[in-house]
Amino acid sequence: MADIEEARKQFQRIDTDGDGFITAAEFKTALAQAGDWNVTESVAEAVIKSRDLNGDKVLSFDEFWSYLSK
Repeated sequence: MADIEEARKQFQRIDTDGDGFITAAEFKTALAQAGDWNVTESVAEAVIKSRDLNGDKVLSFDEFWSYLSK
């Protein structure tokens, strides 16, 4: 996903409460809506942690974009 505007739309779709951050719970819900019902809260937390650059346990758009544009 190289298009930043498409990434922003995807981020906003996952960030259901609109606070500008993706939590593990929001990530888990997004994966479930996409058909991946096997992701547990702890797996979602591990995925967020692996992409979380500042250690605040949530993903900002910059962290999300940084991961996508690797």
